[in-house]
Amino acid sequence: MHRTEVLQGVRMARFVELLRRWEQAELNQAEAAEILGVSERTFRRWLARYDEEGEAGLLDRRLGKGSGKRVPQDREQEVEALYRRRYSGFTAKHFHEHLVRDHGFGWGYTWTKLFLQSKGLLAKAPRKGAHRRKRVRRPLPGMMLHQDGSRHEWLEGQPSLDLIVTMDDATGEIYSAFLIEEEGTASTFRARKEVFGAHGLPMSLYTDRGSHYFFSPEAGAIDRKQPTQVGRALAQLGVEHIGAYSPQARGRSERMFGTLQDRLVKQLKLAGIAAIEAANAFIREVYLPAHNARFAVKAAQSDSAFTPIPGVNLDEILCVQEERQVGNDNCVSFRTLKLQIPPSPMRPHFVKARVKVHLSSRRLARRLPRAEMHRPLRRERSAQGDERRRLNPLGGAPVDLWTTREKDRGQGPIGPHRALPTGSTGETKAEEADR
Repeated sequence: MHRTEVLQGVRMARFVELLRRWEQAELNQAEAAEILGVSERTFRRWLARYDEEGEAGLLDRRLGKGSGKRVPQDREQEVEALYRRRYSGFTAKHFHEHLVRDHGFGWGYTWTKLFLQSKGLLAKAPRKGAHRRKRVRRPLPGMMLHQDGSRHEWLEGQPSLDLIVTMDDATGEIYSAFLIEEEGTASTFRARKEVFGAHGLPMSLYTDRGSHYFFSPEAGAIDRKQPTQVGRALAQLGVEHIGAYSPQARGRSERMFGTLQDRLVKQLKLAGIAAIEAANAFIREVYLPAHNARFAVKAAQSDSAFTPIPGVNLDEILCVQEERQVGNDNCVSFRTLKLQIPPSPMRPHFVKARVKVHLSSRRLARRLPRAEMHRPLRRERSAQGDERRRLNPLGGAPVDLWTTREKDRGQGPIGPHRALPTGSTGETKAEEADR
């Protein structure tokens, strides 16, 4: 027996009992109606129907009849066929959005979910655990960005790839997302160049403690005195780098990847995309605008915390910088290459100078290092003789490296440099530019 029929029997028994008490003047109609939980007018109507038809007049006349809002049977069959043939594996919410947008479906999401569950096409969601309070979002866009990678089988029939995503904490908007074979320094620089170039510098960046983000000599510890290439670039730009100590601490980005692993995979499959280049173009031009329109929220405040950086050459900062010593042939050995330093009007050669080689993120991704040195600058000393660097975090020039040259002793002026007395040590400062 259905629950509705049981409740109807209970209601009928209670009505008959209250009717008896009313006839014996123990209750008036208003009191009897209040006990039944209906209005006095409804009690009078039930009384009239009981007098005319007996207990049959108290039956719910809606039972056994189809609802006027019920989905027609042919539409039920169409929905079931669509899910089985085209949208298999979609969540109820994702499938319902396609039904409304692409197939003119006019019924609610709850019906779609319950219908799929009744047909055994969708499992019921597991019961949620104890409530955990979420961290409050930052009030302004640009106050904190999340950057992370997720390894997954994003393309059907292809091996697992890494999806690199940069997302704003205040709004949940995804600023950059692309597929790459393996997450690392090159992919990190690529993502930051896309975001920093389009929006400006954020106040902070929140990441995990991967080896390309932080140097961790011991488990659970971050050594900020030995920055990675990524850490060095962020420090030069003045962006705070925050490391998360657990997946739960990055819950917002973890939930975002859960959505992407469900929706993006299916959208790429529907579009028939199986190549990385085509997938990245689809993500950038089609998926991200739709995703942000659907999931991004409004920030608590309408201003922006991004810092514009007009005229800054991000290629000179978001790159790998490694220190090398110039050989006697005025060349630098860098990995498998010999890098020739071009002639300079400032000095005849750079032999024994210690310089930095810049390797752009583009060449780093292609593993084709190539660089040249130019324009030596004069080194300055403090009153105590300490060696200091002058760093311009927002300047277009690369990081300066103080170097020592011991062979130019007793020579005449070299460019703007003065001759050095015998037995002294001369220092120069060199800069490098990556072609």
